[in-house]
Amino acid sequence: MELTVGELAARSGVAVSALHFFERQGLISSRRTAGNQRRYRRDALRRVAFIRIAQRVGIPLKEVGAILALLPDNRTPNREDWARVSQCWQEELDQRMRHLQQLRDDFTGCVGCGCMSIDRCPLINPDDELGRAGPGPRRLL
Repeated sequence: MELTVGELAARSGVAVSALHFFERQGLISSRRTAGNQRRYRRDALRRVAFIRIAQRVGIPLKEVGAILALLPDNRTPNREDWARVSQCWQEELDQRMRHLQQLRDDFTGCVGCGCMSIDRCPLINPDDELGRAGPGPRRLL
């Protein structure tokens, strides 16, 4: 049984517009009926779930697409695929977690730490020394 775009949206919890975007990006696919309506195979639900999980942990869609493109015959990821993918993403996720912990632990008391290139900070960034190193959150980069 195939799903309409509305059914896929309802079952996956993803807006129709997002499903259309995923399709334009090559992350999911559909066939067209004689009336030019999209029809998705039921395994599209798993692909959408895979995409949503990756998005939730901050994996860019471009990387998600690259992983999905590696699957033979455009098939849906299975348990073994997810195990391999999660290993690939483990280091990146660990690094993100370290950065978030650093933010939580080290920067709660001082907005003038250089992360916003504030002109003066008598504590950590006197005379905006970090600002000379470039724009953005210098202590985190």
